[in-house]
Formats: sequence, C-alpha cells, structure tokens
Amino acid sequence: MSKPHTVSVRILDKDYQVASPEDQQAELILSARYLDQKMRAIRDSGKVIGIERIAVMAALNISYELLRATEQLKAGELGGSAADNVEHLSQKIEDALQHLRQLEIG
Repeated sequence: MSKPHTVSVRILDKDYQVASPEDQQAELILSARYLDQKMRAIRDSGKVIGIERIAVMAALNISYELLRATEQLKAGELGGSAADNVEHLSQKIEDALQHLRQLEIG
C-alpha cells in the first residue's frame, strides 16, 4: 500500500483536501467529479435546497446505482467488467459518505 497524499477535489464550487494513497488518486478524482455531477444535477433541479440535503440525495442516488449494479451482477446481467463497475460504484459511495462527514465537520 502506498503512502497517503493529499488530493484537492472541487465539489459544488468548494475545494476539499482529501488524503488518498498515491495509487488511488485517479479514482478519487473521478469519484469526486462523479459526485460533483450528481450534486449539481440535484441542485439544478431546484427541488432540493441546502448543501447537506443535496449531498444526502446524491449519496442515496449513488447507493441505488450500486445496489442495482450488484443485483445485475448477481443475476448475470452484466459483462465481464461488472465487478470493476461495482467496485467503482462502491468507492463513489465511500467518497460521498466521506464528503458528508466533511460537511458535518465544516
């Protein structure tokens, strides 16, 4: 396992410093971009107000995506890279939860 480094990610126009092993930084950045896209879509819909609620809704949506992908994998509906997709979605959920924790602290 490589030594953690600090990575700067931007979510909803706010910068966050996140510790990440060097070999996982690219995935962290992709996950942050994905989370940012989800949160922007929720914010832009105008139906949810407040950064915390937007973050919770994004986490729920990403969790749903993970559960659906897991169900499809178990049912054999996904191709050979399905395990990678599930792992990637799992990481996105972890990142979203970490983001929520950071919002609670800050």
